[in-house]
Amino acid sequence: MRQSVLFPKTLREAPKDAVSSNHRLLVRGGFVDQLMSGSWSILPLGQRVVTKINNIIRQEINAVGGQELALPLLHPKEIWNETGRWETAREVMYQLKDTREKEYALSFTHEEIVMDLLRKKIFSYKDLPVYVYQFSTKFRNELRATGGILRGREFLMKDLYSAHASEADLTDYYQKVKESYLKIFKRLGLKVKVTEASGGVFTEKRTHEFQVINSAGEDTIYFCNRESCEFGQNKEVFDYKVGEPCPICKEGIITEDHSIEVGNIFPLGIKKYAEKMGFSFTDKDGSKKPVWFGSYGIGPTRVMGTIVEEYHDDKGIIWPESVAPYQIHIVDLENSQLTTHNSQLTGEAIYNKLSEAGVEVLWDDRSDVSAGQKFADADLVGVPYRLVVSEKSLEKGGLEIKKRSEEGTQIINLDQLLQLSLGKPQNS
Repeated sequence: MRQSVLFPKTLREAPKDAVSSNHRLLVRGGFVDQLMSGSWSILPLGQRVVTKINNIIRQEINAVGGQELALPLLHPKEIWNETGRWETAREVMYQLKDTREKEYALSFTHEEIVMDLLRKKIFSYKDLPVYVYQFSTKFRNELRATGGILRGREFLMKDLYSAHASEADLTDYYQKVKESYLKIFKRLGLKVKVTEASGGVFTEKRTHEFQVINSAGEDTIYFCNRESCEFGQNKEVFDYKVGEPCPICKEGIITEDHSIEVGNIFPLGIKKYAEKMGFSFTDKDGSKKPVWFGSYGIGPTRVMGTIVEEYHDDKGIIWPESVAPYQIHIVDLENSQLTTHNSQLTGEAIYNKLSEAGVEVLWDDRSDVSAGQKFADADLVGVPYRLVVSEKSLEKGGLEIKKRSEEGTQIINLDQLLQLSLGKPQNS
């Protein structure tokens, strides 16, 4: 991508109302734009990051049997009445009427919609289990849509749903998804704590959240200070005291910290959905039984914001290679060229060669921008590797390459650059 035509341009100043790092840096870098409180446009650079995040999620969910689909976002009131959530979830739902006075809701989740779909298609134990998921927009009436893209009224969600013939099968798959989530967040560069939580408007059962410890987070979690211990609870269900011995390992102590929730999993059971919506199947013995149900969510846009909260400095974003919009950022200083094998290679020629080799490259080809501004923009956008083509680097024997997360630079020639495995598309 030529930076001269990249939409939009970077901003020198952050929005006046920006408090969080992800708000300041994602807006300044041209990754997102705020339409109104809690509503964000994902711009071309941001869309590349979200696509990388989605692809990692997709690969791991497919690996545990997930099948991707797409579900409606506008839902009739009647289907929400079947579970009673038209009333119990009213505070978080956007409810509306059309010109014929028919009532609808915008999707804040899809349990009822999936249950309705499954009861039309599943009749026998032979049809189970089923694992379906989607990437879709969710609408929630957040009272305080703050923290940049960490908490929105309209946001992207990956939601997976599973239907099972028995509680044991649900429990087994629940654990598989839990392990899958840990793989996903590791690949995304996020270190998570798994914490026990309440079911909220989704279920009466205890659920699990995946939390990233970060001062920008609105959640409060409690966990054992021993890395190997799995004890963790959020504020809603916490029933111990900070500083007490861990109730699981007995060796560590309970610690408190702020965190950002990046995922959650719900063992929904049979009562709240299958029984209320009359969804049963014929089991091996010929009896009718309700389906056991599970729900599992990750917010890709919130994940993008969390990654920025975790990976940045005073100059800008530092993207992990797995989700970076590009892998190499060529900073082309005017009139520079490299001679190798009797060929004259300009910044454009290097860009073309890298692109042909399958490298994701952003080329700063702007002729009306100072070298200082180019370097500042490169730090702000946060591509993993910066490649400088300049007279100074040529005098030293080649191209100056610098890793965004490190201070040092080195000089390499074009052959060495092409031999490196930098920047090849990952997880896509």
